[in-house]
Amino acid sequence: MELIELKNICKTYYMGDIDVPVLKGITLSIGKGEFVALMGASGSGKSTLMNILGCLDHPTSGEYWLEQREISKVSADERANLRNHKIGFVFQNFNLLPRTSALENVMMPLSYTHEHVSDSEVKRRAEELMNRVGLGDRMHHEPSELSGGQQQRVAIARALINRPSVLFADEPTGNLDSKTSEEVLAMFKQLNVEEGITVIIVTHDPNVARHTQRQIHIHDGLIANGQTSQGGPQ
Repeated sequence: MELIELKNICKTYYMGDIDVPVLKGITLSIGKGEFVALMGASGSGKSTLMNILGCLDHPTSGEYWLEQREISKVSADERANLRNHKIGFVFQNFNLLPRTSALENVMMPLSYTHEHVSDSEVKRRAEELMNRVGLGDRMHHEPSELSGGQQQRVAIARALINRPSVLFADEPTGNLDSKTSEEVLAMFKQLNVEEGITVIIVTHDPNVARHTQRQIHIHDGLIANGQTSQGGPQ
């Protein structure tokens, strides 16, 4: 079943009298449970596309279908609601709150939703996710007391607390050494395989992309060669 479907998505930024087209007609589908890399060099449009897919921005034209709902023209409030309930984000810089425990960082997104989840359920869910990412013994450590790889695992747990339909990871290994990068990418693959979570990694690095099932190449605001390529570790 298609989780995401884009039809001729365009995005133009207007800077005074100058129009800057960034996305020039993107059409693609991503199925539920896929593990995908969105690839492209700096300036290719991949970050703009991720912002649209993640409901951080809206297209100038075209259709964006998420779980069979057309959302390209919904309001900013509706996009925020979709982010809170359908989408998880993991960033290169972790974006954890300092002087706040790992467990509290994981719990934080539920405070932004309108779900009526009890405090005990929020804590139970967060503790379960901390164990899931292998940090059950680090729950009460602050980010400064954790390694980069551990901080990224906390960020992954935080992104999953709302049980999203899709997890976006924007250059998630950009600040990690090669060994830790492999561990974090293995974590994404494990979540994809064992939990069936749809994972989309935005990257310029072929070594990161090869861990995924499929690579979508963006070049100058278009899908390169009009197609996607299959990949993944052998």
